Amino acid sequence: MPMPVSWEEELIAGAHWSATIRRGTTLRLTARDDDANLAALFYSREQPLERYNMADTLKAQHTAHLTTGFVCYSDMGRILCSITADSCGWHDPLCGLTHAASIAAQYGATRFQEQRNARYVSGREAMLVELGKYGLGERDLVANINFFSKVVADEAGCLSLVAGHAKAGQFVELRFEMDTLVLLHAGPHPLDARTRYAPSGFLIQSRTSAPVAADDVCRIRCPENTRGFINTERYCAP
Repeated sequence: MPMPVSWEEELIAGAHWSATIRRGTTLRLTARDDDANLAALFYSREQPLERYNMADTLKAQHTAHLTTGFVCYSDMGRILCSITADSCGWHDPLCGLTHAASIAAQYGATRFQEQRNARYVSGREAMLVELGKYGLGERDLVANINFFSKVVADEAGCLSLVAGHAKAGQFVELRFEMDTLVLLHAGPHPLDARTRYAPSGFLIQSRTSAPVAADDVCRIRCPENTRGFINTERYCAP
């Protein structure tokens, strides 16, 4: 039976957020609207030079998308977090962040002087603001995950976003296996073709995780994950 929620917070549409999430904590991220997208980055809290590695995450698990049973690897072969539940079914690890120029071209230019916090912030700007709170910067910006977004490739290899994939109320749960600095931005996906700026907000809920069982779905998904859990448990041992 899941543990009770220890705290929760609303991430409003277009906003960005960060926090240190401790090992043994589960975050549930719930979309408030249809066609949601939530950009995420993960860094080791103890040593931020160790951070989420997209290439290792996909290569080790023989995949090009993320859902229940997959984990997010650091560039040291350890597991930052595991996807333990997912009602959406597909999350994009490939397409990166929006840029200020693309946001202005697609949705119109906005400025803080006029729109204040309602201005349109790109994913890249949002992540740099959050990184700066921890003494990190542009050189620490790496490939991110776009939760709640599904992309497909055509015969020529061109990617497109699947409209209508995410529905309001769908969620993903992340169990953290290391003390992790988590950065989130509730902004449009880079391939979102809509001309109206309409990102979704999210509910963030935290609770204590149950101990990782020997037959945990993430641990036994593939031999690489079993080794990843062993590496992580040794690193985090008292």
